[in-house]
Amino acid sequence: MELNRYIDHTLLAPDATEDQIDTVIKQAIDNHFHTVMVNPYWVEKVHKALEGTDVVTACVIGFPLGANTTKIKVAESEDAIDHGVDEIDMVMNIGEMKSGHEDKVAADIQAVVDAGHKAGKVVKVILETCLLTDDEITKASKIAAQAGADFVKTSTGFSKEGATVHAVEVMAAAVKGTGTAVKASGGIHSKEEAEAMVNAGATRLGVSHSMKVIGKE
Repeated sequence: MELNRYIDHTLLAPDATEDQIDTVIKQAIDNHFHTVMVNPYWVEKVHKALEGTDVVTACVIGFPLGANTTKIKVAESEDAIDHGVDEIDMVMNIGEMKSGHEDKVAADIQAVVDAGHKAGKVVKVILETCLLTDDEITKASKIAAQAGADFVKTSTGFSKEGATVHAVEVMAAAVKGTGTAVKASGGIHSKEEAEAMVNAGATRLGVSHSMKVIGKE
């Protein structure tokens, strides 16, 4: 399986240096990964470095807890758009999902989706599946799909567990036929793990160990 174009080549560590960001950019260009995924601070630098390549710029929003106010998530998204981001991965309000306040979860997601789509950007919604029941994963996936999100995404990689095949399968079943796709992220360290996520229904992969996954490390 050719995995390169599935991969959002990711560096979200809080201590990521400029040199490390430069390395990730070069690796993404050389290997034709889909995106370089960074924290919002690095968006402008990454966008400029990727101009004229087949790699686009992505960043996280409301990361990693999802507990920012909607107004802040929208402002953060708009700032990233102003600096050249192409794809936005927002963290949903996990606490409100656990509280059963689905209307508030939906409104939060809708606001960011609207901001992103107004500018022609791709929007992904991070569910943090390790903190949710299967029923909550299904409900959250359907809420994101109804809001028009381009992807539902498993994980931040900063909680107690990353992507699992089971979670991807649950998400894929929930969004089947909606036009919303599935991204698996967090804890993917090998080609075998990546292929398992794709076989379960993911069409995008968030990977920090991308070079290992494609057999170049």
